[in-house]
Formats: sequence, structure tokens, C-alpha cells
Amino acid sequence: MNINPAESTMELTKLSPPQIIFGTEVDDQSSSEQFLLSIYDSVQASIFVVDVLEDGDFRYVALNPTHERWIGIRSDDLRGKKPEDILSPIDAAKVRQHYAECVLFGKTISYEQCLQFQGIPTWWSTTLTPLRDANSRIYRLIGTSSNITPVKQAQEAVGLQLERGQLLEAIAGRIHQSVELETILHQTTIELRQFLNCDRVLIYRFETDSSGVIIAESTVTDPLLGKNITDLCLGGKHREHYGRGCIQVVEDIYTAGLHPCHIDFLASLQVRANLVVPIFKEQDMWGLLIAQHCRQSRQWQQTETDLTLQLATQISIATGQAELRQQFKDLKAKLELQKQKHKNQLQQVRKFEALVRRITEQIRDSLDESQVLQTLTQELAELLNLDRCQIELYSTCQTLVTITYEHSTNLPQCKGLTRQIADRLEVYESLLQKQPLQFLEIVPGWQPNLLVMSQMACPIFDTQGILGNIWLTRPTQEAFDEFEIELVQQVANECAIAIRQAQLYQQTQAQFKELEKRDRLKNQFLKNLSQELRTPITSISLAVQTLESVLTPAEILEIEIVPQLLQILHNECARESKLINDLLTLTYLEAEPDPPTLIAIDLQSWLYPIVESFRELTNCQRQLLNLNIDHALPLLETDITDLERIITELLNHVCKYTPAGESVTVSAHLTGDAVELNISNSGLELTSKELSRIFEPFYHLSKHDPWKHSGTGLELALVQKMVRHLGGSINVESAADQTTFTIKFPL
Repeated sequence: MNINPAESTMELTKLSPPQIIFGTEVDDQSSSEQFLLSIYDSVQASIFVVDVLEDGDFRYVALNPTHERWIGIRSDDLRGKKPEDILSPIDAAKVRQHYAECVLFGKTISYEQCLQFQGIPTWWSTTLTPLRDANSRIYRLIGTSSNITPVKQAQEAVGLQLERGQLLEAIAGRIHQSVELETILHQTTIELRQFLNCDRVLIYRFETDSSGVIIAESTVTDPLLGKNITDLCLGGKHREHYGRGCIQVVEDIYTAGLHPCHIDFLASLQVRANLVVPIFKEQDMWGLLIAQHCRQSRQWQQTETDLTLQLATQISIATGQAELRQQFKDLKAKLELQKQKHKNQLQQVRKFEALVRRITEQIRDSLDESQVLQTLTQELAELLNLDRCQIELYSTCQTLVTITYEHSTNLPQCKGLTRQIADRLEVYESLLQKQPLQFLEIVPGWQPNLLVMSQMACPIFDTQGILGNIWLTRPTQEAFDEFEIELVQQVANECAIAIRQAQLYQQTQAQFKELEKRDRLKNQFLKNLSQELRTPITSISLAVQTLESVLTPAEILEIEIVPQLLQILHNECARESKLINDLLTLTYLEAEPDPPTLIAIDLQSWLYPIVESFRELTNCQRQLLNLNIDHALPLLETDITDLERIITELLNHVCKYTPAGESVTVSAHLTGDAVELNISNSGLELTSKELSRIFEPFYHLSKHDPWKHSGTGLELALVQKMVRHLGGSINVESAADQTTFTIKFPL
């Protein structure tokens, strides 16, 4: 088919888009041309046509209906226009570059690019194929595109999660390295503002009165650093609101229902959107971590709120550590002032200082909690001449304590011993209230003579709660003096930092391992996907090649096989489209999907037409279809689109593997405080290995399929993800020649 490009361009004004793909009108008697036009109009992929003019310029010819829907531009409006007529200058330059490369190389090329249509950025995966005329000149480009925006968004979500983990790790590292509090706060505001891409981030510290001062700030607008600001709305119930650990998320101060005085105050600071998180020191509110958007309103994301909360916790740890360092400095200064008065205590004071310094250095230099705390018990026992030093940690429910670290000289070892708090409630009642205590204890049976020991217990706690206790045992009746008690309290605070620091490090490591695991699974998933896509693509290629040979003049008499080839093309294209759509849905559900839209439905009336739609299929396959629904079922709040997809996919799967003469049953009933849906079939029993893999992507039960139906292999994986997205659970059981899928949705 040789076409003059100039003639095809002249026909643009009188031909509809499908009729100008190859530059000629379609003869109603030409079944081959009708076939190509049917592909152009009905294929799910986007198709566009570009003319290559004699001077090397490019003009658009037409779009197929799929592309019109995706970009919101009609084919008639696009015809004859250049890239600059519909795209921004930057996007037009990128598009022209790809068109020029296709003409230059003279072969099909593929690429990905981001373009804006109607102000919305979208990502496309595009393939360009050149067409040549009788003189072998490339006069036209045929492009096919797929919208890959959901995949790119999923990749961006993973990137943000990695960036958030790196930010938390960096701040924890500064705290671990005992960086000055002022530096930590300043760097935190800079990195948080960059992550949130907002106009201002500041740290507001409360004073003893109702005022406060901004002690750290990162901003692109008017600076507020060092200003003493009094917000009347921070007093009263607002102060109590933050004191309970609540946060304030304001997307627009004019629509958030704020008090007029608060709106005026924020407007005076040029604030339009506000995110406020309290910072605590122990149990008292120390200040606020505030992110502000000044230019316009801002919709704060949940990930942004979670990160700000985590950073507030880190700031709380940093302020606690800074206070510990300051207390240590104050203690040292006090000891220096009393040097002349307490000469006989000088040696012990130096030992105390050395111990605290070593503990601080160990916490700074090591993330190994066990190494730090075990060394601490030994050095504390040697310094205070103890018979035994123990560190015990509470269980999660705070009903048990376990001696985890111990150093003993003369007394029996108790490491690993677990105690019931209820058995010694008179002791632990005070410790659980974060109050140290000391007492004398008679230890019978250990030596022939009665042994009286002095014991002291000091709680280990921080702003997040109590963690355990340090126990000191001295073989005398001499009580621990105030200086020793203060020292042990300092050591207990260091222990809390070491424990929390180790927990934070373990959590960070676990998050990175999880991200690495997800990345490996994604790569394996994409590898499997490429293998699954190869079969339908090959079938389509063979069908097209056969069609081309059939339509040659020498074999035109065999035109009756064209409908068969058309059917192959339609089937494989539909399968490929469903596979890609399932892949995009699965990727979306794995990223961080939006919450479902919940609507209350009556299963009695809603489920019946969905099940009945399979009646014709089961009759054709000689299967029995049953539906049993309890009449007393309450309304179920769910996303009806997702639930319909779940039921449909499960029914397709069950009908696919049910032999002729067997039954398919759908039932719904109330179980406890949940609605339970059962979809089962008889005549099929799966092995334990098959049950364990049935929800894996691309896993097929091909040997059990009596009807030889095809599928993408993602159906059950999608069902599992969608059920979890709706807050439900799904499992499958197979026994006694019957397989049952059970879905539960809590009421």
C-alpha cells in the first residue's frame, strides 16, 4: 500500500481519524482495512498518528478513542496541529526530540516521559513506529502509549518512605553522638522543611508564664527566630489539648473552625496552613514543633504527620540528653565549690565522674544495649563497693520483671530470674510511680550469722514510660547518701537513653530490611510479569504475521480465516489489558492506598444479582449454583466497587475449577461480631502446598482446570489485597473433596 504523503495531508479535512491512519479512504468492501480500523477504535492501548512533513516538521493526524479519553483532547481538535500547539514549550521540545530520533534511526523506539495535559502531570510509556512511502521516505509515525502514572506514584511513595527513614536515622545519629542541642534543633527544622516542602518550620519553647520563645527556625519567608511570642489561644483548653499529646492539623485557617483570635494571630504571622505537634520533657510539655504553609492552603498527608510526631519524640530525647549533660556540668561545678569542704570525698567524686563519663561515651560509641548495661552494672558495683548490682526490665504489661543484667561478688547469681510484681506490691508500687526507695533486708540462710543488707532501687524511665529498675545491694546497714542516690538516678537516665536508642536502632534496621525485602519481591514480581506477558504478545505477533500473508494477492482466496485471526487478536489484547490493569491495581494496593469509600449495603438484596450473573455460565458448564443468605444480617459498611470485584473474581475462580455435575455455593451469615461470606465448590480438593501458594501472584492450578480457562494469574492476589484494604480477612480451606474461601468483615 504506497501512499503519497502530500495527498494524505490534503484528505485530513474530510476524513475521520480512523480513516487516515494510512492516508486513504476505506473501501466498505475491504475487510482487511476494516480489520485495521477496528483495532484502532477498540484496542485498549492509546494510539496516535503523526505526519512527518517534507521540511522535517511534525503535525498530528489523529487519536484513537482511548487516547482521547486519557488526555481529554478530541481528535478533530488535534488534527493538523504541531506539538507546541497543545503542549508546554518544555514538553513540546521533549516530544519533538523523540519524533526526530525515530525518523533519524528509521526504526521503532520506546521511551518513558512525563507530560502535562490540562495542568495534570501524567507518565506515559510510548512506542513509535515509522511508516515509509514508495520512495522509502518516512512520512508518518504511529505511536502507542500506556498511562503508567500509578506505577510512578508507587515508586515515589517508596522513595518518600526511604527518605523519611534516612531523616530519622540522621537525627538519631546526632543525638547518639551527643551533638549540641542547638545544632540538633536547627538541623531538624532545616531537614523537616525540605522534606515537607513547606514555607516555615520552627520550634517553640514554653516559658514559665503563658509566653514562649522561638529557639530554632528554617524559613523562606519572614524570620521569627528569637522572638518572644504570646498566643492567648495557647492558654486554657488549647494548652490542655496539646498537653494530652494531641496534635493540630489545619489545612486552611479560614475554614478549620478556629477561634477568631487564633485566626488573627496566625494571619499576623502570614500562616495559611498549620501542623502543630507537642514536645514533652518527661511528663511536662516542653514546647511545640510547628510546620507552616504561608502562600496557600495545604493538605497535610498522614505520612507527613507521622514523621513530625516521630521527630518531636527525637527532640524530646535530645532535650532530655541535653538536660542530663547540663545536670552533669552543674553537679561537677557544685563538687568543685565544695572541694575544700569535702576533701575526704574527693577521690570518690572523681570516680563518680569517671563512671558517668564512661557510660556516656559507651552510649555514644555503641548501639549494643547489652554491652553498655552489663558494663554499667560491673563498674557501678566496683565504684560503690556493692555485693551485687542488677538491672531488671518490665514486661510489656508491667506484671512481671526479669533480671536481665547482673554483677555479683559474694551473693548467688539471679540473672534470668522472673518475679511477679503482685508478690512484692509494696516495693514496686513506689517504683512504678518513678520514685526511688531504699531499705534494709535480712538475708537468712546464706551465712551462719544473720546478715543485714542495705538495698536501694532506682527506676529507669523516660517520657515514653517506665522501663525497669537498678538494684544496689551493699553488705552493711549504712544507707545510701543523697549524692549516691543522685548518681544512680543519673545512671538510670543514661540507661533509659541506651535502651531507647537500641530500640530505635532496631526499628530503623527492621524498616530498612523490610524495604529491601519489598524491593526484592517487586523485582521478582516484575520478572514473573514479563514472562506472563510474553505468551499473549507472541500469539498476537503470529496472528498478525499470518494475517499479512493471507491478505497477499496470491492467497486472497483464503480470506475466510480472517475472522479467526481477528478473534485471536481480540482475546489476547483483552487478556493483556486485564493483566496490565491487575498489575497496576496490585501495585497501588501495595503502595499506600487511599482509604476506601464506605457505604452501608444490605447483602440480601445486593449480593443476589451479582451471583445470578453467573447463572448462564454455570448452566453451560453443567454446574449447580446456590445462594444462601441469612435474613437477619445487619447492614455492612464497605466499598461496594471493591467488594463486587472480590465476589466476581472469586466466583470466576471457583467456576473455573468446578467439574461438571458439581455445585458452587455462595453463603453469607453473622459470626460473632463479623459478617462472614463463604464461596465454595465441590469436586475439588487442594494439597497443603497448593493452599499455601494460592494467593501468590501468577500461581496457577492448571492441572485442576477442567474448562481450560485462561487468566492473568493475579486475581487471587488482588482479592487478598482488596479484602485487607477493606479491613477484612480471607482464608481458604480444602477437605472432603470441597474447597471454601471464607471472608470476614468486622461490624
